[in-house]
Amino acid sequence: MTILYTNMNRIYLVVLLIASSFFVNQAQSNYQMGFLPSLNVNKKLPRDWSLHFKAESRQSLYQEDFAYKYLQTDLALMAATRIRLNTRVTVGYLLRTDGENIKNRAIQQLSFARRNPFFTLAHRVAMDQTFSSAEATEFRFRYRLSSEIPLEGQFLDTREFFLKVSNEYLNSFQESDYDLEIRGGAYVGYTLFPSSKIELGVDYRADSFINNATRNRLWLGLNFYYSMD
Repeated sequence: MTILYTNMNRIYLVVLLIASSFFVNQAQSNYQMGFLPSLNVNKKLPRDWSLHFKAESRQSLYQEDFAYKYLQTDLALMAATRIRLNTRVTVGYLLRTDGENIKNRAIQQLSFARRNPFFTLAHRVAMDQTFSSAEATEFRFRYRLSSEIPLEGQFLDTREFFLKVSNEYLNSFQESDYDLEIRGGAYVGYTLFPSSKIELGVDYRADSFINNATRNRLWLGLNFYYSMD
């Protein structure tokens, strides 16, 4: 067990070092660093339905030089239902605003999670459509693999730490333009109460591979989850 915990901590450190390394060489690509906090509230409903509300704000702290800049706020409401053991279908709506413009996004996703000894492995396949009066409709297709690993036993209990890692591939189509975005995340979390937990970590994103002007973004994430079961 001690060996397992030590390895998980090493993995988290390696992910941090790899993500940070993308910001060392300015000549090769554009890069940005910022803060990405979110609030997540879940509510269980009868017949295996549930509602999920998420508020997320994005702020830039570095882009060419250190300067604070507010970027956008996302408000999302999702409804999910279980269609079979460990499998859920989710549909939802997201409103995005930067203080001047508004975008609307429809979301559909299928997720599957399996609990293994010492960790949970989850797959998510999703697509969304973003509508804006200023731009053409954007269609995205994405796949995410994530894992949640308790750091103090086989199961996650109150007042215990856990590690969450994820890798996502996102394909974007807008008129005749195509782009691929790759995301990687590593978070350390703590269960405050049975109904709430908090996470702190990094979210790395790279896109614009197609036109050879790769954009790298590193976000410091702070996520709070609350369940209204």
